[in-house]
Amino acid sequence: MPDASLKFLIDADHGQFYVQDLESYDAWMAEHAMDPDLPPVGWTDEAVHIHRIGVEPHSISVGTARDDMVESLITVHTSAPMTEPTAEHIVEADLDAPTGQLAVSSPGVHPDDGPGMTVPGGLLRARVSYVPSEPLAVDTNGGPGEHFLYRIDLWPTDQARGFVILKQGPNPWAG
Repeated sequence: MPDASLKFLIDADHGQFYVQDLESYDAWMAEHAMDPDLPPVGWTDEAVHIHRIGVEPHSISVGTARDDMVESLITVHTSAPMTEPTAEHIVEADLDAPTGQLAVSSPGVHPDDGPGMTVPGGLLRARVSYVPSEPLAVDTNGGPGEHFLYRIDLWPTDQARGFVILKQGPNPWAG
């Protein structure tokens, strides 16, 4: 049984949206963003073409198949839920959310204008599932790309596990 859920539409400008512990993310970026000794994170070539998500400290960027309005569902669980059997692509990553406050935004949606939710503070496991769906019943720019529900399941964990692909979708996949 989920603890909390948030279903929303967001303008996935540039084919992406972000789920972030914004206060922690901004603090990390202010201190480490230009550190040449850190390995690349976020939208690496592998993230763009294989993973479909970019992972940074306190942040997950979800790559979308459309540069358009997309539908997403974030659900918080007490433990790992069953995987979505109809998902085309499923990946998991760690999301450190020490404040317990998540903000959702995109290049075209400021965090103050996007949805947000309270989650258990601390280390979370995030499963991002790309579930095929029908076109939205809202005005969109009608651009190319498949329609998906971007389902993000979160649950507390006490151990970082890194990045895992549970089900690899087709490549190329967007556009």
